[in-house]
Amino acid sequence: MIDSKQAYADYLLKEKNYSLLTLRAYTDDVAAFEQFIKSRDEEASLEDANYSQIRSWIVELVENGIANKSVNRKISSLKSFYKFLLRSKQISVNPLLKHKSLKTEKKVQVPFSEKELENVLIDIDYPEDFEGVRNRLIIELFYTTGIRRAELIGLKLNSFDAGNNTLKVLGKRNKERILPVLACTALLISRYLAERRSLSEVADRDVLILNSRGNKVSESFVYRLINSYFSVVSGKVKKSPHVLRHTFATHLLNNGADLNSVKELLGHASLSSTQIYTHSSLAELKKVYGDSHPRSQDKS
Repeated sequence: MIDSKQAYADYLLKEKNYSLLTLRAYTDDVAAFEQFIKSRDEEASLEDANYSQIRSWIVELVENGIANKSVNRKISSLKSFYKFLLRSKQISVNPLLKHKSLKTEKKVQVPFSEKELENVLIDIDYPEDFEGVRNRLIIELFYTTGIRRAELIGLKLNSFDAGNNTLKVLGKRNKERILPVLACTALLISRYLAERRSLSEVADRDVLILNSRGNKVSESFVYRLINSYFSVVSGKVKKSPHVLRHTFATHLLNNGADLNSVKELLGHASLSSTQIYTHSSLAELKKVYGDSHPRSQDKS
C-alpha cells in the first residue's frame, strides 16, 4: 500500500520545489490532523476522512486559542494534501472542496518613511570595520532590493555580479531572479568584501553575509539587527526585515513604479500578492491629491 504521507512529502520536495522548512510545516499539519482523528478512532485514516472530522478539528483548534490565521494555514496544508491524493487517485472526493476559510483581521503594514530611512542610512555613524560595514550593507540590501530575510541569508559569494551590478537571489520554491543593484549598494558590497577578507577564520566560505566568527548569520540575528537600528529613529511598533521589504515596495510605488515591475522585483508569483502594498501608496496619493487639487480647499 502506498504511504500517502511520504508520497506527498516527495511531491512537495521534488515537484513543487518547496524548501525543507515549508515541507516540514505542511507535513506537520497533516500529521497533527491524523493524530486528532486517530485519538477518536484508532481505525480512522487520512484517506477516509470527511469534512465533519475536519470541522471538529477546526473547532478544537479555535477552542484551544489558535488564531484564525494559523488555523487557516493548517487547513491550507490539508487542502494541498487532499488535492494531491485526488490527483494521484488515492481518493475520489476532496473533503475540503467546499470549505471556506475563517475570517481574519487584515493588518495594514506601516512602512518606514523616507525620512526614517535617511536617518538610519545617513545620520547613524557606522564604524569603518567589518561589523559596521556589514550592518549598513544588510539594511541597504533590504531597502534597495526588497529581498526577504531568508533570501539575504542565502546569498552566496558569487551572487553579486560586479560587472553588471546585479544580484542573483534564490527565492521561494527555489525560483531564481536577477535584481538590479544601485551604484551606492554595489560600492558598499565592495567595501564589505574587502572587510570580509580581513576575517581570521571563515567557516562558510561560499556565503556572502557572515558574522564576525565567519559563519552564516541567523534569522534571529538579522531581525535583532534591523530592530535595533530602527528603534533609534522610529516609534513604529513593528521594526523588522519584512517591514523594510514592505517599505521598498511602497516607496517604489509612491515614486511612480508600476505594479508589475514591483511584482517582478519582489519575486511574487501573482499580482494579488503585490497589491497589498498599494494601500500605503493610495494613502500617499490621497495626500498629494488633497494638497494639490484646486477644489480641495473649497469648503462650500
